[in-house]
Amino acid sequence: MAVIRHIGLNAINGPLVFLDNVENAAFDELVEIVVNNKQIRQGKIVKIEGKKVVIEVFEGTNNLSLSNTKINFTGEPLKMPLSTEMIGRIFNGSCKPIDGFGEIFVEKYEDINGSAINPISRVYPKNFIETGISAIDALSTLIRGQKLPIFSDAGLPHNKLAVQIVNQAKIVDTNEKDNFCIVFAAMGVKNDVADYFKTKFEESGILKNVVMFLNLSNDPIIERILTPRAALTAAEYLAFEKNMHVLVILTDMTSYAEAVREISSSKGEIPGRKGFPGYLYSDLAQIYERAGVLKSSKGSLTQIPILTMPNGDITNPVPDLTGYITEGQIVLSKELNKRGIYPPIAILPSLSRLMKDGIGEGFTRKDHKDLANQLFASYAKVQEIKSLASVIGEEKLSEIDKAYIKFGKEFEEKFITQNLNENRTIEQTLNLGWNLLALLPKKELDRIDTKILDEFYEEPHKTQI
Repeated sequence: MAVIRHIGLNAINGPLVFLDNVENAAFDELVEIVVNNKQIRQGKIVKIEGKKVVIEVFEGTNNLSLSNTKINFTGEPLKMPLSTEMIGRIFNGSCKPIDGFGEIFVEKYEDINGSAINPISRVYPKNFIETGISAIDALSTLIRGQKLPIFSDAGLPHNKLAVQIVNQAKIVDTNEKDNFCIVFAAMGVKNDVADYFKTKFEESGILKNVVMFLNLSNDPIIERILTPRAALTAAEYLAFEKNMHVLVILTDMTSYAEAVREISSSKGEIPGRKGFPGYLYSDLAQIYERAGVLKSSKGSLTQIPILTMPNGDITNPVPDLTGYITEGQIVLSKELNKRGIYPPIAILPSLSRLMKDGIGEGFTRKDHKDLANQLFASYAKVQEIKSLASVIGEEKLSEIDKAYIKFGKEFEEKFITQNLNENRTIEQTLNLGWNLLALLPKKELDRIDTKILDEFYEEPHKTQI
């Protein structure tokens, strides 16, 4: 219900409109913009200076008149409709259904910005989500309630990887697996990419378990700012009110950050590093910190933000700040991609800071931690030996060094590499890891507890890879 009406605009700049002589307005307040006395658009207040107000218009500012446009101030923040009927549906960034099946039955409305979570109400994330991808499950394990970004680059198959994770991700616990769903949000994607996502999810049949938000590159830029917030509001509802385990995939956060930069420039704010506003860190934190596990709910909210690093620069503000906020990262490699390895996950710079508390006996398998440490250490040594071989020649390497070279080749071709439709269980992944370690002398496996080594090494040693 409108509580204040204002007629006329002072100025229009891109997706922003500027008003003067406005009283009792509130930051983030939802407004209705009446065009030609009939068309209603929505916007929100993003800046207040005295009686001057700046409004972001969700549907764009085309055809707005400086003299005749009417602004209704609602006195409320932007709220989105929520219901379990959202699962299996496709929405745009403004929370409106775009799949042709009509409106959803609304159970409640919730502020799209969410509310701050009291740290004391959080539970430390434990237990894991199985992605079916060995390089992630074994070495950078995704833990329920974690935020684990994927750092990619232009031309790398992060869209394929996102689809594979959506298709394969699951909760292993028998009692919990039916309470698992995925919220997928794409920001600033081209039409062909959006069609790719929809087609792949429909073909696999997973769409019925996905809440999908699509913001296209030709949609209003302000909608790109709303998309991750809408997705996370839906995810919070399902996780913390409906007790579901929700995996949220956000792609591409670089497109989101560039939209923030463009809006900031339109508002005349002083730019910071690379032209991004100085508040980019807190803006990203508002999104990433909505992941977690709460004492008051049996559910969990896990995030995988995907972002492309401009020119592969990991020091760019978007990946740089993301790394500070999140608990690890999965890095995709151009070199592995050029060699035809999919998924091209660079093992050494990738890590999951929470995996140590969500793996092992009771979660995955008791040998998981030791096996992961040994695989990582052995692969790191392979890189050192390759550097040495480039100087002295591979034929002059010792027999142990040659064994490491063979291990590295098999590790990349048989452990990291897997088909787009290949879904490995955690058991298969760990067994494959032991089979690969059997290529090395037992005395080289110094990162594994003796009892674990004696129990698991011999059987894989007899098995052909």
